Amino acid sequence: MTANRLVLSGTVCKTPIRKVSPSGIPHCQFVLEHKSSQQEAGFNRQAWCRMPVVVSGQASQALTHSLTVGTQLTVTGFISCHQGRNGLNKVVLHAEQIDLIDTGD
Repeated sequence: MTANRLVLSGTVCKTPIRKVSPSGIPHCQFVLEHKSSQQEAGFNRQAWCRMPVVVSGQASQALTHSLTVGTQLTVTGFISCHQGRNGLNKVVLHAEQIDLIDTGD
């Protein structure tokens, strides 16, 4: 089997959208914004991205109901390509585990 694993921490930056597929599977979609400083070739590099995230299945929907813009998370899952209505492909993180980051507030 070929490896496909991504762990990404960040902040929910778009309001989560909840839908149910025609087959009855609940889905929650949101965008995670990541910002960090990474070491590359001995230098600090600023890393930034916005990653669409999909959470599917009944078991994970309880956690997604508390998600709002500004929630900080670590998401673990696999990536896949989704084709939009405009015909363009985008990489999407399919969440298998979501951990809330305690900000101490």
